[in-house]
Amino acid sequence: MAGTSYAGRSLTGRMMEKKALKQNEIDELFQAARARRQSTVQENRSHVQPYSFNRAGQISNEQLRAISLLNDMFARNLTHNLGAWLRSRFQVNLVSAEQMPFNEFMLRIPELAYICSVRLEPLRAVSVLQMDLAPAPSIVDLLLGGEGRSGQLRELTDIEESILSSVVEAICRELSSAWQPVGLNFHFERREMQTQVARLMPVSEKTLCLSFEIRMAEASGLLNLAFPAVVSNTILRRLSGDWTRQRQHPAEIRERMRKRLAHARFGAALQLPPMRLAAQELERLEEGMILRLPLGAHHPAEFRIAGISRFQAVAVRHGEQRGAHLVSYREDTGD
Repeated sequence: MAGTSYAGRSLTGRMMEKKALKQNEIDELFQAARARRQSTVQENRSHVQPYSFNRAGQISNEQLRAISLLNDMFARNLTHNLGAWLRSRFQVNLVSAEQMPFNEFMLRIPELAYICSVRLEPLRAVSVLQMDLAPAPSIVDLLLGGEGRSGQLRELTDIEESILSSVVEAICRELSSAWQPVGLNFHFERREMQTQVARLMPVSEKTLCLSFEIRMAEASGLLNLAFPAVVSNTILRRLSGDWTRQRQHPAEIRERMRKRLAHARFGAALQLPPMRLAAQELERLEEGMILRLPLGAHHPAEFRIAGISRFQAVAVRHGEQRGAHLVSYREDTGD
């Protein structure tokens, strides 16, 4: 019995030693238990996040990338075709594609700008095209036979406006070609005064805005397009998910395409650079005359492929045919 009583007292003593906690340790245990209980309650609750109805119909980043692919094609085509028409360096690059209210787009329009309405068929919707006037003097000078010199920023004359309208029509044709996958055609309507732009669509309309940079030898500016919501919704419906994925054809198909393209014919021309001649010299032109050009006898010409200058060359004779001796490759071609 004595042994049993001693053992019981030893066990009781050890239990009393374990229960002897300080007050700060007891407080820490209670705080830890309370924290575990609160975290369990928060995990069981459903996660609720605030929703902004202003984001309804917002274009996702993936959809914006698909739209950017469309307009990168437009920028390349416009660079090549309009550059060949102007016979000068002309480069177009896509700067941004974003959504914004129409009134915010109007705030970005500078005081001096070319603004016109563009009709989109078959939706019968109207979009807005705005172009900075900085490149306009160079474009007009080139189309009138000049060297594309820049001029002072000012309002356009009636003749200059008519010439620039033909350029906008060319831009609409390239837009129609690039946007063929979504089935939209662009038709130039008329130039709009800045005070009349607000009537083209509601100021609160959520528009799809595309911005392009135009770079020429002596001038640069922006080309901006604003599309109403009905157009952006149509684009999103018609753009398939495959548009954003690069398709890789099998090797045998790529080789067959390469062989067929090897027999394709591209327009080529050997031409002298633009120059100025006095009107009296042109007036005296007669059959059999030799017209002296303000170029040296050894001045190289340009060998253009599909309207794009690729080589400096010299005209030569090859048997009974004329030929072009390629002198150097042009690496600084902007067209």
